[in-house]
Amino acid sequence: MGTGMAPPEQPLASSEFLVVDTETNGRSGDECELTEVGAVLVGGGELHERFESLVSTYMPLSRGIERFTGITQAMIETAPPPAEVLPELARRMQGRILVAHNASFDRRVLRQAFGREALEWPDPPTLCTVSMARRFAPLVRQRKLAALAAALGVEVETTHRALVDAETCAQVFCALFPRLCAAAAGVAEATALLEPRRRARRTEPGRARSREERPDLSALPEDPGVYVFGDARGRPLYVGKSVSVRSRARSHFCRPAGWTGRAEVVDYRPTRSELGALVLENRLIKAWSPPGNVRLRHTDGWVYLRARLDIDYPVLDVDPEPAPGRAVNVGPLRGRSAAAELADQLNSLFGLRHCGRTMKRRAHPSLYGQMGRCLSPCLGDLDPNLYRRRLDSALGLFGAEDDGRDRLLAHVEAQMRAASAELHFERAATLHRRHERLAGVLGRLGGVLRATHAGARLVAARHPTRPAYDAFWLVAGRVVDWGPLPTDAGELAARATAALDRGRPEAAPPPVPVAEVDEIRIVSAWLASHEAAELPLEDAASESAAAGFLGTLERAGPQESASR
Repeated sequence: MGTGMAPPEQPLASSEFLVVDTETNGRSGDECELTEVGAVLVGGGELHERFESLVSTYMPLSRGIERFTGITQAMIETAPPPAEVLPELARRMQGRILVAHNASFDRRVLRQAFGREALEWPDPPTLCTVSMARRFAPLVRQRKLAALAAALGVEVETTHRALVDAETCAQVFCALFPRLCAAAAGVAEATALLEPRRRARRTEPGRARSREERPDLSALPEDPGVYVFGDARGRPLYVGKSVSVRSRARSHFCRPAGWTGRAEVVDYRPTRSELGALVLENRLIKAWSPPGNVRLRHTDGWVYLRARLDIDYPVLDVDPEPAPGRAVNVGPLRGRSAAAELADQLNSLFGLRHCGRTMKRRAHPSLYGQMGRCLSPCLGDLDPNLYRRRLDSALGLFGAEDDGRDRLLAHVEAQMRAASAELHFERAATLHRRHERLAGVLGRLGGVLRATHAGARLVAARHPTRPAYDAFWLVAGRVVDWGPLPTDAGELAARATAALDRGRPEAAPPPVPVAEVDEIRIVSAWLASHEAAELPLEDAASESAAAGFLGTLERAGPQESASR
């Protein structure tokens, strides 16, 4: 038996072929699991060694798939795990050409099973007996395995068991093999000959492209990541992301856009989480500016309470985007009207300006100033340092790692007690009403009442279906490092130390780079909407704490993750 992958120039007639068939649990996408695999070695036009094994699954089988395949839950429960079966199958693939009926399905099932167990996929050259029948037996209209076998004179006893179907497929392959050898001399020529034909003409505007006209999407995984459509010269036309790359990429051709008619190739970059796909998509779009990606307005309802610190008397405002430059951004928050009312309450509570960024000089205090709810810097006689101290007191309520709701209410309660102690009962009553009003506003306000720059931390975002994670090292709200979660505690701690060194600001809060505003919004909004395992970055820099964090993730169940 040869080793490694079959070389492209290898003569077809002297090659060895491994004909495989897979049975699955009948589920789609990431939930599709291998339940049985059968393989037959073919060489010299004859069938040789056989291999067959049931495979245990993570999810129980349905009654329907049990009736369809004859494989029962009891059989699966006593079957060997994929980690034992797949290495043996990989050994048999080495140096051989993979053959299957409707090969794209079996290849995807096997590649997904290898990926789920973190095993390297051998990636052998593949031939499909359906494609062979389409080219070399065009008069046979029924190309299902049993019907095709009967048309070629191959006896079929049972179907939907892996080894039996693999043997039937092997006999079909042997019947068509002489015609394939007559048309192709080598392995590369044979695989190219049986690839789906694609029309060269451009798609008419508004017309969906047929399967033959679309880029080949068979290599895309049903995993999180980013996919990139390019033109014939490989230039990016569109960048997209999804938790299931293949399904999302296919959907673009159901309702064609302007760029789909020019898309000829597709590439992908896998991630281990939805957050990883979001961050990578944003960075690639900024780097390449593909014509198919048009900036859209945010419609998810998140807003930020912002204070831009580049003016003498900063104001609080509410906006869907974090403010760039030297600014403090609190959020993301759900509910624009509640956020606007919170800003108004904070302005009145701390005497901040209620007007816009442009401050008109006044001869007399505004209405808010007359009511004692504004320090009236518009009169021109206010010390900017006093105003800044008030602003810092307001924003300081949200500068810790936890949510600031309790601290804000506690601040009002402390002022109530102080007013009562000084016998200012009217002010105490006013503060009591404000406390009740604030409690109602905060009850309506969703999201995270915390400054985005607060709390340097390590975040582990989980794969939707597998125990795999992307790690994000966040400092001052910025992603200073990210990638697949290291399994070594020493590496995790070293990268946390490096992240602290790179991202530690000289003064707080640090400036927000304009180019990173979108990414800060993406990360903060995702974390506000999802449960993710987190560890303070100062702790993550300790190898023992990093090891404990990895142990917690390893013990987490399929649907469990550490809470924020």
